[in-house]
Amino acid sequence: MKALPKKWIAVVTGFGLAITLAGCTGADEAATYTTRDASDGSTDFVIVENPNGGATLSYAADGAMEVIEVKDGNDTLAFKDLDADGELDPFEDWRLEATERAAAYAKTLTAEQISGLMLFSSHERSPGDGLTDAQKTYLDESNLRNVLNAGGSDVDENVTWVNAMQAYVETLASEDRPYIPANFSSDPRSEAQSGSDYTGAASGVSLWPSVLGLASTFSEETVEEFGRVASEEYRALGISNALSPQIDLASEPRWLRVSGTLGENAELAQKLAAAYVTGFQSTYDEDGKNLGWGLESVPTTIKHAPGDGAGEGGRESHTAVGKYGVFPGDNLDEHASVFTAAKDSLGMMTNYSIQLDGEGNPLFGDEAVGTAYNEETLSYIRDEIGFEGAIVTDWGVMSAPGDEGAFIATGWGAEGTDPAERYYTVLKNGVDMFGGVNDATHINEAYALWNERFAAGEVDVDADTRWQESGARILTAYFAPGLFDSPFIDLEHSKEVVGSAENVKAGFDAQLDSVVMVKNDGTVSADADWSDKTVYIPHTFDVGTSGLFGPPEYTENDTLSVDAAKEIFGEVLTDTVELDADGKVVSMTAPDLTGVDAVLVGLRSPNNGNPFSAAGKDADTGQWYPFSLQWAPYTADGDNVRKTSIGGDTLADGTKENRSYFGNTSRISNEADIDAFNRAIEAVEAAGGDIPVITIVKANNPVVPAEFEAKSNAVLIGFGVSDQATLTVASGAHEPQGRLPIGFPLDMDAVEAQQEDVGEDMITWVDSAGNDWKFGFGLNFSGVISE
Repeated sequence: MKALPKKWIAVVTGFGLAITLAGCTGADEAATYTTRDASDGSTDFVIVENPNGGATLSYAADGAMEVIEVKDGNDTLAFKDLDADGELDPFEDWRLEATERAAAYAKTLTAEQISGLMLFSSHERSPGDGLTDAQKTYLDESNLRNVLNAGGSDVDENVTWVNAMQAYVETLASEDRPYIPANFSSDPRSEAQSGSDYTGAASGVSLWPSVLGLASTFSEETVEEFGRVASEEYRALGISNALSPQIDLASEPRWLRVSGTLGENAELAQKLAAAYVTGFQSTYDEDGKNLGWGLESVPTTIKHAPGDGAGEGGRESHTAVGKYGVFPGDNLDEHASVFTAAKDSLGMMTNYSIQLDGEGNPLFGDEAVGTAYNEETLSYIRDEIGFEGAIVTDWGVMSAPGDEGAFIATGWGAEGTDPAERYYTVLKNGVDMFGGVNDATHINEAYALWNERFAAGEVDVDADTRWQESGARILTAYFAPGLFDSPFIDLEHSKEVVGSAENVKAGFDAQLDSVVMVKNDGTVSADADWSDKTVYIPHTFDVGTSGLFGPPEYTENDTLSVDAAKEIFGEVLTDTVELDADGKVVSMTAPDLTGVDAVLVGLRSPNNGNPFSAAGKDADTGQWYPFSLQWAPYTADGDNVRKTSIGGDTLADGTKENRSYFGNTSRISNEADIDAFNRAIEAVEAAGGDIPVITIVKANNPVVPAEFEAKSNAVLIGFGVSDQATLTVASGAHEPQGRLPIGFPLDMDAVEAQQEDVGEDMITWVDSAGNDWKFGFGLNFSGVISE
């Protein structure tokens, strides 16, 4: 373990409490560990500081955990007695490497305990509810320890919940049941969004660009800095595992998860993925020096191997509509190269997809099954990518369509298979953990099945050996960040860290640096003063899309945050909006723009749906329809549209389903955005036509610029940033530095012509100034940013 910042603490001596400075001793002077009591108001615990930069320990104040004292030269060190035997075992020795401690500890665990470690809970969305009876049940009866925190970032709620659970799992330990702390995980929670408060006041944590926005900075330093800050805030919330980064290559521009990627260029993605993992999996001193693993480190889980992002037509494999990933360009190795660059990550998540070649045959092996069920694909991950850490399935993979009571069932190819057989197969393939599973029943059944197959000579090792292999991989991610040693969270320290002024500034600076300017006729300039100017921002709405979580959600709002604009501009005008009794827009009327100095229009990416919306197929008619990167209706009848899909189910009569959308029309829920742009242009023309128009694209995917570029004086693109950031850049207060991490297409015919698995193979837009909006393009105040 590396040194933490020194602090004043109370030392327990034979004469009571004495105040000393930890680690402040001469070279030959004896030093000893120190203890202090701590509390979050609900849970009391003890914090132990070892001298000279040794590990920090913590344990419940009223629990049974004991400390072992060991002389190391002149110093007296403290270690937690995890198995209560009074002896310092290798797994208790924080001076040893995490892999050594994990391998040693896995051998002490029962098969039932390791089965519990293989579980990864379903989404826990309410930290404020505290430790619930349902959580106690899976912690006790199934030995589950990996808890997915899908709630908010309120410091008090998270810290008290985490500490209560850590105290509870301590009580479960006994002579026959070695202690294992809870390991809280999180999906990304630090991303700014349009209209968000960039200070992070609403979210708790500091706010940064989306992963695609981080890619637009083209800066390894910025990405590592994000990892450093985000992991520090995670640990202060009690989160000790990150279900990120998503490093799938965004080779299919329509894919519904492009915003979570590092773009379409493998070389850039490799560098930034490695920087992301380094930032999260390290602890830094006050001068920014990387100290390696420590109490501000968070193990990462790179996803979704061996390379998602090539869903046919952009469809998403969270539902059966998008379960086929296609590789007509035979380009899987380039996708996998990003995972190879980040293989120091302690975790990896598989994708859902059934991956096919250009002829519709399985990319690996001869079975059309999802990644976790494909032995050859997992062999590729272990042998070709060279990944040695713990592999977890994505959520729902162990449930198959048709399973009774299954909500999200993504076990493509496992339909009709007995659950115990599924777990046996996936474990045999080399997977270690199961996302979204709270009950170990089927894993324990697979343990018995494994031993039956071992006795029959069908597998080479017995179940205990295989279970311990996974146990060691999983536990490495516990020992490396010091989770066994120090699982409790100091509430007062957390309040100082989460959303601190320093962290907020770092996040907002990254937002500013990520904004890409792709057009500018001089309207955006460094010497502009907008403080006394009047601007107009039109209104819009989105009819929403239905999905697994309910019916469409209708929203209406200004295309850019008026509140954010008022902080920069003198006066902000918007539309007169008439709503019906249900809160839906009846009419939007632009004001008279006479005397207005500029028009600001926000355009969100055309909304094709979300990963849970089963977008791409009409649920009532069964008709397939295209995704589109333009707002106006797009009918897929061009020469490049596939008339026969690559992927498709085998039907009852033995024929192959055709998922082609040829001749059908897109369904964009926020078509009103381009209507708002056109309404603004009409208002400009009515006022004399001499008002500059600044268009701000709020991009999750690339878009077709034909609908807005020619009539815009300046165009800025923000990838998962606050309106405050894009408006700041639009005002000239910050010089644009971002570059496109993915090219913007000439038209939808160009999108249809490109191959789903190949990046930078699409004809891109060339604007009226002659600039090509391809990967890597961006402008600053001087012109095109050079590489």
